[in-house]
Amino acid sequence: MNAPRHNISRPIQGIRRLSDAAANRIAAGEVVERPASAVKELVENAVDAGATRIDVTIGDGGKTLIRVSDNGSGIAQAELALALERHATSKIDGEDLVNIRSFGFRGEALPSIASVARLTLISRQQGGEAWEINVAAGQAAPSRPASRAPGTTVEVRDLFYATPARLKFLRSDRSETQAIGEVMRRLAMAEPGITFTLSDDSRTMFRADAAQGDLFDARLARARTILGADFTENAVAIDADREGLRLEGHIGLPTVSRGAAVAQHIMVNGRPVRDRLLIGALRAAYSDFLSRDRHPMAALFLTCPPDRVDVNVHPAKAEVRFREPGNVRGLIISAIRHTLAQNGHRATSTITENALGAFRSETPAPSGRTWTVPRPSGQAVQAALGAQAPVGFDEQSPGWTSARVETEISEQEAAETTALPLGAARAQLHENYILAQTDDGVVLIDQHAAHERLAFQRLKAQMAENGVARQALLIPEIVELGTDAARVLEQTEALLELGLAIEPFGPGAVAVREVPALLGQPDAAALLRDVADEIADLGSSDAVRARLDAVLSRIACHGSVRSGRRLTGPEMNALLREMEATPHSSTCNHGRPTWVKLSLADLEKLFGRR
Repeated sequence: MNAPRHNISRPIQGIRRLSDAAANRIAAGEVVERPASAVKELVENAVDAGATRIDVTIGDGGKTLIRVSDNGSGIAQAELALALERHATSKIDGEDLVNIRSFGFRGEALPSIASVARLTLISRQQGGEAWEINVAAGQAAPSRPASRAPGTTVEVRDLFYATPARLKFLRSDRSETQAIGEVMRRLAMAEPGITFTLSDDSRTMFRADAAQGDLFDARLARARTILGADFTENAVAIDADREGLRLEGHIGLPTVSRGAAVAQHIMVNGRPVRDRLLIGALRAAYSDFLSRDRHPMAALFLTCPPDRVDVNVHPAKAEVRFREPGNVRGLIISAIRHTLAQNGHRATSTITENALGAFRSETPAPSGRTWTVPRPSGQAVQAALGAQAPVGFDEQSPGWTSARVETEISEQEAAETTALPLGAARAQLHENYILAQTDDGVVLIDQHAAHERLAFQRLKAQMAENGVARQALLIPEIVELGTDAARVLEQTEALLELGLAIEPFGPGAVAVREVPALLGQPDAAALLRDVADEIADLGSSDAVRARLDAVLSRIACHGSVRSGRRLTGPEMNALLREMEATPHSSTCNHGRPTWVKLSLADLEKLFGRR
């Protein structure tokens, strides 16, 4: 017990008050973690000042230079020195700490940065004169006249020069620059009406011009700048509300997912956040459509009364805490799934472009010549086909490798079939792909992936209708959860609906009596610990449902039409009609597309007709 503690020592001495300089430097360690943190705080101040243009210039990844200029309201000369004092702010009056409607409110950013760097603040109000004040390691010089247009410029040089140890923990210039770029992109997404630029000494690294139009269109235009044209062309709008909460924005179709969660922008009352509850809800909403190694793309704006969310729970205000987290999570999941269901048959432009690229001939077309072939009328086509003799071109011929679709339908029925979204089956290619004709193009369907999705949806519907079958354990398994036991037992009814029957078993322990029959012989203790961890992290758990869905997905995969099976015409058409009637049938259970569409215009491009 008396062994020395090498890592932590407590010198015995009296209590004393730290100097203001030391207190500011300690506070700076929380507020200003790296150059990107300083950029975030300064740009947020510019947004709060009502700026419509914000220009950021950095040097050496922000280590030697950060300059933020805006055209906002500016600071009066009498308030310049006050702005550099701790807990001095113009954004709240200190009486109401709940109804916060600004990015900043603590009054810590400027004094924290000034305590560890060399800071110059130049500001001018409309109709007034410009003034400048300089601070080095917390020591301010008197203000003096300066020259600039209305607005404010904050220049930070030699960040952390007053705390050299912090410099050793910074990453390379490239990594710090990337972190600053990510901060700028997230703030730009939150404020589409503001022009943002980020540059260094040699080039402009990021630029987002102020978007025009109403708020919804402006957000989509800004999403195009931040996330790219692939997202906006394959995104669907979302607009839902529940019990005072409102969710707006755009989400990407499952076929435009990413390998990491880098294209997810979530704003709460206009503030960009990286909250685990919100990110978990977004992932859960896509759980039926993406494999675990893929991440959806989204730009979501959640609006709620300020008194129902606490934004003062994280030093960088990157996380928030909701008074009713279950309602927020439920709104996100239900709204996204409903929106995806409504757009389940929409093909993505990305897949079509990839298909066109794969089809293009390697032989370049002659330059300077455009071939325009007039399209014959329907009567001319019928006359030409009637004059052709089908000799030597049947299913028995060596050159005919696909299965033709023989159907006994009238011309009217054929026209009605091709008018449907997936059209009428015309052939089966390589015993796996169905070729269908629509009024305005052709559709190529992966029969195995399509049937896998249909089977999965049927199994889920059956489970929802009949409930989850449970199997009793011969000997109940006792799981020690400690302090997590109470949280898990609060979810007893919800877990029972998923086939997991639990009950208390003494202090800190839970007895598992029944498990879902679909899971066979699962490790009940490991499953319950996963549930406990998820509840502790997010307030609820989808671990059991995720495992059930994984089993159903495997059953659907093994029970669906396999590649290599030749289908008849009626079977192919029946598959197409069921796809049109089934939600989410445009992707399989792993997020891969089930069909690709090429329009007549696309086909004509391939053959140089356009």
